[in-house]
This record gives sequence, C-alpha cells and structure tokens, in this order.
Amino acid sequence: MSRAVLSIGSNLGDRLAHLRSVVDAFAPWIVGVSSVYSTAPWGGVPQENYLNAILLVEDPAAGARDWLRRGKELEQAAERVREVRWGARTLDVDVVWCAEHRPEGLRVCRSLDPTLTLPHPQAHNRAFVLVPWVEVEPDAILEVQGRPSPVRELLDALDRAERDGVRLTELTLRRAVS
Repeated sequence: MSRAVLSIGSNLGDRLAHLRSVVDAFAPWIVGVSSVYSTAPWGGVPQENYLNAILLVEDPAAGARDWLRRGKELEQAAERVREVRWGARTLDVDVVWCAEHRPEGLRVCRSLDPTLTLPHPQAHNRAFVLVPWVEVEPDAILEVQGRPSPVRELLDALDRAERDGVRLTELTLRRAVS
C-alpha cells in the first residue's frame, strides 16, 4: 500500500471543473482533500491565476509510478498541452510525496528519475503546495536535501509575500450531496 500527496492546479478553462475531475477520479483512494486556493502563477510566465489544492490518497495496489500515471491520464483527458515550462495549463497533477506501508512502518519513496523525482524537489519552495498540505495534514514531514522537516516549518521559512499570495477561496472540491 502506498500513501501519496498530490498537488493539483488549473488556470485554463473551467478551473474548478478540472480540479473536481481529479477528485472524482481519485475518489476511491482519497483520505484527505484541502480547500481550494487561488495563487499567482509561479515561474515568471504571464498568465491567469491558478486554483490549487492538495489530495492525500492511499491505495493498497498502487506505487509512486501508478499515482504519476493516473495523474498524467487526467491531464491528457483535460487536453493539457506542454508548450512552455511553467506555462498556463488546463490541469497539473504532481506527485509531491509518496510512502509505502511496510511491516516496519512507512518508507518514504525516493526517486531521482527525471519523470518522477521524489520527494518533489521544489515542493519546499512553493507556498501553493505547502499551505493546502498543512491544512489537510498539519503534522506532515517533507525531506529536503536529506533532512526531514515539518511542512509547517518549511512554510514559515518562506517569504511572507509568497505565503500571502496563496488565498483561500470559497470554492469546494466536494460536490454537494442531494
């Protein structure tokens, strides 16, 4: 069994619908969903603001590459086009962190593969990942350069303007039950 933290974002088309499509697709494995946040684009490419959220997922049959494959399938379904690094996108699904349940406890997945680097090498620099992650998992730990650090401390270490640029919205990823 593996547990993963997925960062999801969209700034093209029906942004909320794109994020909800991820929640719907991952519904059988979701153990936590953050609120929806509005954030300025990261990386210096002029574009519209993003909607971002974090999902915590668990699946007894999945590994880190399975989470990546599922996320890329959803990006393709949303007709994501990769033209410009850090450019606008209909949907972005990133595996930020993953661990496997072992008899001795959780074992954090590590990978230096360019298609799946784990833990995500820039997560500790991105408030749009850390803010919703702390909301849904307040005691989360992220290894940065071989050192485990509380996500809350990593967030506190970011520039205040970076943290303040992640704004809570009134939007929700959970659909109302009728």
